[in-house]
Amino acid sequence: MSASTDHAVAGVSRRRIVVASLVGTSIEFYDFYLYGTAAALVFGRLFFPSASATAGTLAAFATFAAGFVARPVGALLLGHWGDRVGRKRMLVLSLLLMGLSTVAIGLVPAYAAIGVAAPALLVACRVLQGIGLGGEWGGAVLLATEYAPEGRRGLWSAYPQLGPAVGFVAANGLFLVLDGLLGEDAFDAWGWRIPFLLSGVLVAVGYVVRTSIAETPVFTDAMAEVEDRPSVPVLELLRRQWWVLVLSTVSFVLAFTLFYTVTTFALSYGTETLDLPKRPLLLCTLVAAVVMGVATPLLASWSDRVGRRRVCLGAAIGAVVWAYPMFWLIDTGSYPAICLAMSVGLVVFAAIYAPMGAYLPELFATRYRYTGAGIAYSAAGIVGGGVTPLLATAWVSGAGSSWPVSAYVLVVGAVSVVCLLLLTETKDRGLR
Repeated sequence: MSASTDHAVAGVSRRRIVVASLVGTSIEFYDFYLYGTAAALVFGRLFFPSASATAGTLAAFATFAAGFVARPVGALLLGHWGDRVGRKRMLVLSLLLMGLSTVAIGLVPAYAAIGVAAPALLVACRVLQGIGLGGEWGGAVLLATEYAPEGRRGLWSAYPQLGPAVGFVAANGLFLVLDGLLGEDAFDAWGWRIPFLLSGVLVAVGYVVRTSIAETPVFTDAMAEVEDRPSVPVLELLRRQWWVLVLSTVSFVLAFTLFYTVTTFALSYGTETLDLPKRPLLLCTLVAAVVMGVATPLLASWSDRVGRRRVCLGAAIGAVVWAYPMFWLIDTGSYPAICLAMSVGLVVFAAIYAPMGAYLPELFATRYRYTGAGIAYSAAGIVGGGVTPLLATAWVSGAGSSWPVSAYVLVVGAVSVVCLLLLTETKDRGLR
């Protein structure tokens, strides 16, 4: 380790790094999941009222997908500068961009007030959310992994990977409380806006935390010589590791497919197709998210011992096995069965998502690591997170049952198995 690295590590509290990576991703995923929950519950009626219930939901999920399409743009733009000028600056920028966009969504008038301008503004805010989160994830996991002690990168990468669990519980928990306190009419009229507006307070907290940290020692060492800075990181990435980029992207489509099938789509499916009350379903998703949060650090730490690829492969095989039983349980309409279906589904998700925080950064060279990890993560999210709820809603509407969704999860899991087998193990690979 160089003198600059020694100095950087000595000057930074490990606790501060952990808090900065966890708080930031928790806030960002809170912002992102607010939209998914609102799209499943109220956006169809408020912003697309002239459509049928199914068409309104599809339209709301289309705006939901816009955020995923924008994420690779954020990964490319913020990753470019993150690889050139540093991780810290881009993490602060992504937090501000995401948070302010989320507050703006809470201020957008409904269709009844301003007509077609309402969904147009909604999409614009969602795109800005996507750009912010696209730059957030890569920087957050690099902050954790590039500071991590040797042999513990998997565990350290679990801290930003807990962001989805914390953010999801916070977002859905707040929706659940407000729905119970306000009643359906008040919630639909104005109550749904409260969680979006509260994001402003959370962003202020995150800003203070993130501006207090130093640049990562790995990046500082790599960029010590001016001539070693890549002029266009993405071009160097495509020239040197394009095949790794493709394989890693396709491999991790499964993570997003599982998460948004279990949460966003299943919530809509339960309320609209199975005609179940939304409050118990929200509670089921919260229980499953808590189980996922507990499993995430355990599975990430396990990847330090047995390898990233082995844990991810186990998850992909688990997804293939669980694809049909998951919806058989949901279709019973029994809440204990639904909780079990969602909990197992999100544990399988955690088994591929938890090692991903270390696996993706380890696959790419330091010179373009922010760009490579961010693009792979965000591009996988377009198919797994943005397209899955749309396809699933359309398939269920056409088939009248959930079997096409199960078949889709099974196929995505099988493709993930093949791609993971073609990737290499990285747990013992040095980041320098």
